[in-house]
Amino acid sequence: MRAGKPYLNLQTKIAILVCGVVALALLVTNTLITRHIAATVEASIGENAADIARIMARSPQVVASLEGGPGAPDLQAFASGIRKATNVEFIVVMDMNGIRKTHPNPAIIGQHFVGGDEVAVLTEGREYTSVAQGTLGLSLRAFTPVLAADGRQIGAVSVGILLHDVERDIASARSIIYLAVGVGLLVGVVGALALAASIKKTMFGLEPFAIARLVEERNATLQSVREGIIAVDKDARITVVNDEAMRILRKAGLDGDFVGHKVTEKIANTRLQEVLESGRVELDQVQNINGVEILTNRMPIRVDGQIVGALATFRDKTDIRLLAEQLTGIRTYAEALRAQTHEFMNKLHVILGMVRMECYDQLAAYINSIAQARRTEAGFVTGQIRDPVLAGFLLGKLSRARELGVDFVLAPSGTLPAPADPETVHELITIIGNLIDNAMDAVADAARKRVTLEFAVGGGEVTIAVADSGSGVDPAIREAIFAKGFSTKADDRGLGLYLVKCSLDRLGGRVSFAPGGDGGACFTVTIPYHPAEGTA
Repeated sequence: MRAGKPYLNLQTKIAILVCGVVALALLVTNTLITRHIAATVEASIGENAADIARIMARSPQVVASLEGGPGAPDLQAFASGIRKATNVEFIVVMDMNGIRKTHPNPAIIGQHFVGGDEVAVLTEGREYTSVAQGTLGLSLRAFTPVLAADGRQIGAVSVGILLHDVERDIASARSIIYLAVGVGLLVGVVGALALAASIKKTMFGLEPFAIARLVEERNATLQSVREGIIAVDKDARITVVNDEAMRILRKAGLDGDFVGHKVTEKIANTRLQEVLESGRVELDQVQNINGVEILTNRMPIRVDGQIVGALATFRDKTDIRLLAEQLTGIRTYAEALRAQTHEFMNKLHVILGMVRMECYDQLAAYINSIAQARRTEAGFVTGQIRDPVLAGFLLGKLSRARELGVDFVLAPSGTLPAPADPETVHELITIIGNLIDNAMDAVADAARKRVTLEFAVGGGEVTIAVADSGSGVDPAIREAIFAKGFSTKADDRGLGLYLVKCSLDRLGGRVSFAPGGDGGACFTVTIPYHPAEGTA
């Protein structure tokens, strides 16, 4: 919810909207139906009055009375009987001068018809209905001419119904409409609340803004993770493919549009179809896609206990191995520390033995020699390498070399100042560490086990040379040794020189190799190098 702004949740909005639509629809319907019924009732009553007027106008008693012949019937009594029988307000028979011959009020018989709407029937002789104010009030009147036997008009008949009665009939009809509208509105409100509750449940009680935020977070998460992600629906059609998945699939030679297609059509050896059918989770499975090995996890997607899809997350297996090697020299640090610890423990055992044998003079001489050698070695390395991290790393390599029986020489060639960018140290550790490890592997079976490391700084660059006394590099593989995964040693190797090449690419450096002075290979690395401020 956003602070400072009025807020209605989705359920309330849906209820208000549906209720408003239902109310508006019922209001319009009520208005139209009411008007239609009012017009229908009025027309029906008018037609009924016109029929009564026609009957009266054609009645022999009325014709005879208006002709005024001998033995004319009592017209007032006749009209009164018809009026009571038909339940109308009045029946007025008038002559051609508009003089009443009948009326519910006998006191005004003989007087002129009131209203002014009788002119047309007397002068034009036509039938019609009208609304006018008479002696009994506002009424709906039907006029019909009275014709003699020879066809001449001798008078007119007016049948009237008070509009109060008409409105009463219309109100009676409206009450039924109002009841229907009320029931409809009640049903609409209940339906709106039920619909809103159902929609809210379907959306797990989330509001639209929360759903929008989740969608944005989901998309950002999908595209930011380093794992490839593919999701399918219950029909095994692909619904989600993130950028990393597309990268790996393109690397495997698969391209085109994936979303909407069957996963089995795009990835031949996928097991997502089996996961959909079995509902079992498959973790850390190796899968080969056109020569690209991936490590994948597959799991079903369940909603309310039902499987509605499946999801696969995967990474390039080579990238996983590379990531393990690219932990910024930590593995190398650990190996160096382990070598120093092992060497130190051996010396402690010697000291402990000499203490037990009470050879104190020899013990003092031994400790002095160790301390002097350590001071000499540490002083030499720190004098050559001014960055403490890199110096400590090389001291560890020296200990590791002694453990392996390798003569590791740090050739004196000037001072390597600390770099201005601390990240350069980590790249140097990766470069030097992998070159030294390769050199030590190369001399493992050699008669003379010698590895030489030399630095040279000048012209805004540093040159690092690592030489060994091994068997050298076979000319046949010169172009392939920096390729990812290439190795002449064993499986799951071949990343050392590849990592060296990656670090050089980041630093803008270069590497070359040639036969070394000791008969093996000499790898020379040159990189741009900017000393830290205040160092020489």
